[in-house]
Amino acid sequence: MIHATAIVHPKAKLAEGVTVGAFSIIGEQVELGEACSVGAHVVIEGRTRIGARNRIFHFAAIGGQPQDKKYAGEDTALEIGDDNTIREYVTISCGTAQDVGVTRLGNDNWIMAYTHIAHDCQVGSHAILANLTQLAGHVRVDDWAILGGGSLVHQFVHIGAHSFVGVGTRLTQDLPPYVTVSGAEPKPYGINSEGLRRRGYSAQAIDEIKRAYRTLYRSGLSLDDAKRELAAQAESCPEVIPLIEFLRDSNRGIVR
Repeated sequence: MIHATAIVHPKAKLAEGVTVGAFSIIGEQVELGEACSVGAHVVIEGRTRIGARNRIFHFAAIGGQPQDKKYAGEDTALEIGDDNTIREYVTISCGTAQDVGVTRLGNDNWIMAYTHIAHDCQVGSHAILANLTQLAGHVRVDDWAILGGGSLVHQFVHIGAHSFVGVGTRLTQDLPPYVTVSGAEPKPYGINSEGLRRRGYSAQAIDEIKRAYRTLYRSGLSLDDAKRELAAQAESCPEVIPLIEFLRDSNRGIVR
């Protein structure tokens, strides 16, 4: 199922059931897993390994060299898991030698049109990056995070699991798990309750996460005092533990 106008390097590895559309280009070091669908005018290059059942729509550019002036042709890579949807004009770069050397995208992500995922980003699974989302280099996006259209994320920012970023938000600091933020100068607006309910969190667990949110954002406590209070809450609510671990590991400070 390779269109006659597509150019597929003879050393590229295409598994059973792969389809490649018109005028697409598949490079020498590319691996495509079973039942992947590649649209028209797509370029997949670099040392790029893509798992099974991914859908890559027209005009996407996958595995290109990083937009980093320090890049000097080092052997870096891009790894994409299974069951991802990558829409039109999405760009995803390989990693750099200044980081782990690999840009990664997990499983079952929904990457909408014109999104850019820069070098060395680490995107988990089940995330949604809406149209025009722009991730700078070294950004980390954890599982189930949702980024609204036009979200702009500064380099090295960490976005926690189950968080929600409103349309047109500009993130320059880390966003803790569960938290909803919005605005060019982002402000917190509670937790992503609806998302947690859809993923099977109990009403009690959601109430405890809301309590943790109030401790962090509404109690007037300093960040250090809030961390101590959250540690006490985690003894009866394990769902608070990811929040504590996130705060412990944050390097850029959190949206607060």
